[in-house]
Amino acid sequence: MEAWWENLGPVLQVLYCIAIPSTLVLVLQMILSMMGGESDGGIDVSDTSGLDMPGELDVDVTFDADAGDVDTVIDGGNPADFGTLKFLTLQTIVTFLTVFGWVSIACVSGGMSPVLGIVLGAVCGLIMMFIVAKLVQVSARLAEDGTLNMKNAIGETATVYLTIPAKGSGEGKVTMQLQGRFCEIDAVNEGEAPIETGAQVLVTDVLGDTLVVERTAD
Repeated sequence: MEAWWENLGPVLQVLYCIAIPSTLVLVLQMILSMMGGESDGGIDVSDTSGLDMPGELDVDVTFDADAGDVDTVIDGGNPADFGTLKFLTLQTIVTFLTVFGWVSIACVSGGMSPVLGIVLGAVCGLIMMFIVAKLVQVSARLAEDGTLNMKNAIGETATVYLTIPAKGSGEGKVTMQLQGRFCEIDAVNEGEAPIETGAQVLVTDVLGDTLVVERTAD
């Protein structure tokens, strides 16, 4: 083993020192994710974005349809925003180092010049880094879309399921289609008269998880 290591040369030795630890970290991330996402130290790695690093960059890419230009803005926006690509996270960096290391090792071991092999490894690493970041972006968007946003109910009609008392007298319940789901939601009345079961109401506002409704005109 020692003779093999000495015969590698300094370039391959450095590359192995990059590839092997980063591969182990990547495998550890996958195992922790499959086991539920939390290590003993309380570090949550179940999110497909990996662990956020201080100072990570959110790259916001916007397309101008008229001018055909692409503008890139660095901000700290919500990673679930579909227009925001979270490029620098622990997961993407580990992915880059893993791919960079092994591709460079393969190229240099195959007889390619060290400089060219390292450049090719870096290019492949960046490509995989971008792919992982894009998958994280899409996954976050899907997760966001699956979360019920009560504000989407404003302006929609609903059917009273349990009588809604007059204003300030308590809550009732309504049923409605919201984000493609059939939902039963608490509701309060804006009017001075109670709204009976079966009546149609209009959602005018949201108070936390409770809808503010008024009777629709017959």
